[in-house]
Amino acid sequence: MTREEKAIAIEDLTAKLAGVNVIYLADTSGLDAETTSNLRRACFKAGIKLEVVKNTLLEKAMEASETNYGELPSVLKGNTSIMIAEAANGPAKIIKEFRKKSDKPLLKGAFINEEIYIGDNLLDSLVAIKSREEVIAEIIGLLQSPAQRVIAALQNQEGKEDAAE
Repeated sequence: MTREEKAIAIEDLTAKLAGVNVIYLADTSGLDAETTSNLRRACFKAGIKLEVVKNTLLEKAMEASETNYGELPSVLKGNTSIMIAEAANGPAKIIKEFRKKSDKPLLKGAFINEEIYIGDNLLDSLVAIKSREEVIAEIIGLLQSPAQRVIAALQNQEGKEDAAE
């Protein structure tokens, strides 16, 4: 790769990282072609961009970015795949699902809404993070609950009055 090609690759990676709030770094080495293809397909269906990247280029893209990735560049060793998503727990769920059949992919680290997570031991914690839609649904459910109780009580009261007549 020439210097110009590297510079272009770094610019492309920097552009991909710009404005992204959910980035996972995973080790996908050792996966056979079929498993890798299945992983890519699962990521595509979930709206996750999966790409194998060169560590040095990704590190330089992170340095060039306006975002502070903290200790995340320190995990850039060996084979690295980057997973870019909208939902904070999307890539973690896919990694966990694939780990039922294999010991890979391994979670190296994640950047989620300006928080840094380092290490495969945090996979379960990342799976438990609620997506924006899940949080909104939970809030709506909580807001509807008191109203539903009032309506149920009023309907129950009307039923008693009708029975008394």
